[in-house]
Amino acid sequence: QLQLVESGGGLVQPGGSLRLSCKASGFPADYYDIGWFRQAPGKEREGVSCISSVDARAYYADSVKGRFIISRGNAKNTVVLQMNSLKPEDTGIYYCARNPDPYLGWTAVSAYDVWGQGTQVTVSS
Repeated sequence: QLQLVESGGGLVQPGGSLRLSCKASGFPADYYDIGWFRQAPGKEREGVSCISSVDARAYYADSVKGRFIISRGNAKNTVVLQMNSLKPEDTGIYYCARNPDPYLGWTAVSAYDVWGQGTQVTVSS
């Protein structure tokens, strides 16, 4: 069974950090581009970051550049999103997903075929 499971969300104060993990099962995550998306209440799901399967090249939304870092985790079949200098506008449900066709673009929701259930991130004082 193809599955992605996110973990690491929570409540953090502005300026704080969180480390999200995405654990894949049923397929080798290293063979696929893996992306992170987020969705705030009343807003569309938006791409946050993606890591390439070819050369581990990382892509970021402008709103998180310089604050977030995506990487292949030390644990097998894991992708990590390190989030630093968090802002209230980073609040939302964070999802990881598998992209089998990178030519569609990393920010296109339709390019992803397997999604996790999401983990809540709340940035508030």
